[in-house]
Amino acid sequence: MGNLPERHRPHHSIHPATQRPTLVFLTLCTRDRKRLLDNRIAHDALIDAWQSASAWRVGRYVIMPDHAHLFVTPGTPELPLVNWLKFCKRWLSAVLGANAWQDDYWDYTPRSNDSYADKWEYVRRNPERAGLVDRAEDWPYQGTLNELQW
Repeated sequence: MGNLPERHRPHHSIHPATQRPTLVFLTLCTRDRKRLLDNRIAHDALIDAWQSASAWRVGRYVIMPDHAHLFVTPGTPELPLVNWLKFCKRWLSAVLGANAWQDDYWDYTPRSNDSYADKWEYVRRNPERAGLVDRAEDWPYQGTLNELQW
């Protein structure tokens, strides 16, 4: 597959883990990287969508102005991740009155507890690195919906 552009990169197959929970890290970007998400309406709409669609459960998340990072685990494994994502993207687009999302997404499956912890620490500090807040914990568009144990 070599040098495929990021937008054409194939997604990983999600295989339920046998010795630990299945955990997937996702990044979703707005169409044309428009700043649409750093407001209470978008935040609440995303939370509503994530809680309404039980096929995948959202754990920790950070919503940036033009993208969202979240950790998910299957709730109902029969529904593919891509279908769940389409539902959630449609939900927010309906609330905002526009097609808010890029068609694709980026996914990563952490391989160890250290990898998960490192990825979360990096994501958690995104608003601070972007100059949106002085301290990462002050960013209002982040949280944990479900405790996803590694």
